[in-house]
Amino acid sequence: MAKAKKKVQPRRKAKAKKPKQKFSFSHQREADFEQGLRTYAKYRDLGIAPATGGMVQAHVIRFVPPFRPDEVSIPHFHDVEFQMIYVLKGWIKSEFAGQGAHTFRAGSCWIQPPRIKHTVLGYSDDCEVLEIILPADFDTVMLAK
Repeated sequence: MAKAKKKVQPRRKAKAKKPKQKFSFSHQREADFEQGLRTYAKYRDLGIAPATGGMVQAHVIRFVPPFRPDEVSIPHFHDVEFQMIYVLKGWIKSEFAGQGAHTFRAGSCWIQPPRIKHTVLGYSDDCEVLEIILPADFDTVMLAK
């Protein structure tokens, strides 16, 4: 007599434990714009990193005029899992490896794939962007021109 075959159940993937998220809010205050990663920009942290246990970072970046190519136009990449930028005011022009140069204006949005080499080529005096990044703690790697 032949043995009956057991039906094999597919393994369920173990869910990665995500940090507990907390309620958080941030109101616009001029005093919250601080010097940050770059000397040509001021950053307003939106409080998302502590609210997500370091899973996500979000900040408004206000670019400081005037645009100085020797200071700003340095190729670099960010060691991230996800990066999205939304232009709130003005315009910004950047060049991306394999994608060419693009000018983004208020209302424009783009995703930069992880570790994509890019260079800021210009921005308006009133340029402000919202940037959302995963994870909150990441490295920026500066490259030779």
